[in-house]
Amino acid sequence: MSAINIPLPPTKFAKPLTGNQMKIYLTTVFVHDQAKALDFYTSVLGFVKQNDIPQGAHRWLTVVSPEGAEGVELLLEPNELPAAQTYQRALFEEGIPVKSFAVDDIENEHDRLKKLGVEFTMDPTAAGAVKLAVFNDTCGNLIQLVQM
Repeated sequence: MSAINIPLPPTKFAKPLTGNQMKIYLTTVFVHDQAKALDFYTSVLGFVKQNDIPQGAHRWLTVVSPEGAEGVELLLEPNELPAAQTYQRALFEEGIPVKSFAVDDIENEHDRLKKLGVEFTMDPTAAGAVKLAVFNDTCGNLIQLVQM
């Protein structure tokens, strides 16, 4: 993937982080199978494994953008809890992406991923000032790509 963290235009709320200000450190995506998810998110999408810590039957398994380990981590969380399964299934069935990843060139990324066998539910589509596409991550989720 060519980019994960594209700077957004300044807003009235944008200000540099200093001291003890809060920032996003971790976000979760529920997955059916952590090993399969790790393979897809690294080998296909191009993320880099950050943490892989045994936790009983599962792992604390995170990936990050290849641009740096200091960014937001994506936790590949097993969806064993009934509430997680219901949530994941409902969003998928309604066609709602659970995460959004930014890319510099959505057409090139779409073509690259299609060649790797990724199934898109929405090809690149203009939506105002952005272009969007949506694909199946093979782990129970729809993921949105966005080009600003």
